[in-house]
Amino acid sequence: MKKYTYTESKDTRSGFGAGLLEAGKEDENVVALCADLVGSLKMNDFIKAFPERFFQIGIAEANMMGIAAGLTIGGKIPFTGTFANFSTGRVYDQIRQSIAYSDKNVKIAASHAGLTLGEDGATHQILEDIGLMKMLPGMTVINPCDYNQTKAATLAAARHKGPVYLRFGRPVVPVFTPEDQQFVIGEAVMLNPGTAVTILATGHLVWEAILAGEELETLGIDAEIINIHTIKPLDERAILTSIAKTGCVVTAEEHNRIGGLGDSVAQLLAKQMPCPQEYVAVDDSFGESGPPSALMDKYGLNADAIVAAALRVLKRKVAT
Repeated sequence: MKKYTYTESKDTRSGFGAGLLEAGKEDENVVALCADLVGSLKMNDFIKAFPERFFQIGIAEANMMGIAAGLTIGGKIPFTGTFANFSTGRVYDQIRQSIAYSDKNVKIAASHAGLTLGEDGATHQILEDIGLMKMLPGMTVINPCDYNQTKAATLAAARHKGPVYLRFGRPVVPVFTPEDQQFVIGEAVMLNPGTAVTILATGHLVWEAILAGEELETLGIDAEIINIHTIKPLDERAILTSIAKTGCVVTAEEHNRIGGLGDSVAQLLAKQMPCPQEYVAVDDSFGESGPPSALMDKYGLNADAIVAAALRVLKRKVAT
């Protein structure tokens, strides 16, 4: 098992803030809009550098999406910023009609995704957003795993032509990917080659998958671990190549098991390579209020759950 170390932990939303500032320096057409959550979205540095390119919309998320769509007509590259729940569920009609259907070059920056929003509870958490966004034709869906990858993903989103949903979170997590990485939309990252079981993880669950791989190694199980930072377009070649070797797969995500990464992988396998699959995801329920780490443990979104899923899927592989 390849060893991954880290010297600091940072929130992925800060990676977005850093990436937004760099994107603004790189292209004068990059602009930012926010729905009264500048601090939460870490947009302050961009605002200081480019005050004339920032628009405070207030608590009017639907209006923000419409304004962003309009700005693209003049060649601007707008990033909208608010919580993931308000970036999707609250404004789905505006995204569908004004952005996706019209193929507008809007970047929807969605912070505080999943359970790890924590104490604000189920009304502010969202576990359906990946499903909502990946169903929209032409929408790119990105869910990076740490500060460095989120920064790189933000720059890649700014350069990409077309609508993008960029999902990130509130809690601090280990920073273990390279600072100078090249982020390629739709290209999965191999973290550890293995032969026994494939683990496909996204977002906050990538680090947990690494921890799970270390535990599986002590049990004599060689896990192949892949970071699926782009849900759509999915890196089908990387997934099929891996599973052709291992014969079974575990998907891990901070999302409802319905509609997320696991469903995308299951559809791919059903069409091209049927095999045993286990999900590590929220089991079709809403979240609740609580400390982020406690919620991840309660809902089975951690390294122990990934190890257990790997052991289950390996038994199924033998049985088939």
